[in-house]
Amino acid sequence: MKDNIILEKSYAFAIRIVKLYQFLSQEKKEFVLSKQILRSGTSIGANVEEAVGGISKREFRAKMSIAYKESRETDYWLRLLKDTEIIEEKLFNSLYQENKELLKILCKIIKSSEN
Repeated sequence: MKDNIILEKSYAFAIRIVKLYQFLSQEKKEFVLSKQILRSGTSIGANVEEAVGGISKREFRAKMSIAYKESRETDYWLRLLKDTEIIEEKLFNSLYQENKELLKILCKIIKSSEN
């Protein structure tokens, strides 16, 4: 099986989100927003994984659409964490750009699977 870029990138992003959660909960003692971003940020890859294993084109599109929505939600939590000064700008920029890349890829996959 050839490399699947969205599987790889969403998994790598989930690892970074888990580490962010650990930092937020252990160092910043932030428990509410940290759980929100943990859920949405790791859900992206989980839904991509389910989409790849889907049994129909419709199921594939549905799971990729959920992954896209979870990525949008993650975008929101990242901005909120930055704007409330819970995370530094440098960390935000890195995660935000990585998530934007996921959004672009997911959008292209969803659009191309409509045909």
